[in-house]
Amino acid sequence: MSRLKSHTENHLVDRIGWLRAAVLGANDGIVSTASLIVGVAAASAKSSDILIAGVAGLVAGAMSMAAGEYVSVSSQSDTERADLARESKELTEDLDFEREELAQIYVKRGVDHDLAVRVADQLMAKDALGAHARDELGISEITTARPVQAALTSAATFAIGAAMPLLMVLISPVSYLIPVVTAASLAFLALLGAIGAQAGGADILRATARVTFWGALAMALTAGIGALFGTVV
Repeated sequence: MSRLKSHTENHLVDRIGWLRAAVLGANDGIVSTASLIVGVAAASAKSSDILIAGVAGLVAGAMSMAAGEYVSVSSQSDTERADLARESKELTEDLDFEREELAQIYVKRGVDHDLAVRVADQLMAKDALGAHARDELGISEITTARPVQAALTSAATFAIGAAMPLLMVLISPVSYLIPVVTAASLAFLALLGAIGAQAGGADILRATARVTFWGALAMALTAGIGALFGTVV
């Protein structure tokens, strides 16, 4: 008699909501603040002016990330609620049509029609709206929009990310500020890429190279603008 060995499956897709917001916030915090610092420093600004600009960028960026994430994810949430309300109305008005519609979804996935109808019957008997939300609308517990979570996660991680290049301003001599902030920020970005990839089960080398490349490009462009115009922006 064969025995099925029990094993633990560690799926990572349930992290996608907060992980996306966290990586986006931290990455934006490092890149935008480091770019701002490098651009201001390239314009030959004083250390105090560079620090003020960096702090202002941290506060403004964190609030902007929170507001932007909340508004955008709230729009997604509103759309989901509207779709669910419409689906609930359709289930009330024509249950047989909705059952066949759900069965046809399973048929398209390769299930025999008779079996698909039985599956649709059983799922709808337990939770008709939930079954249609998952299989017709693509809405599940994992993908459901959470505006407050996204806003708080993005704001917090942006502030943490932005604090890293700011710390370099405090400990670096003005004459070496640009190379120190640039090198440290790229190291922070590489670390962020590796952590994000590890948390999401993705390829670490690819994620690290991606975030480092775009961060380096952003800082190079900002430094060029600062050096070209020679003014604090």
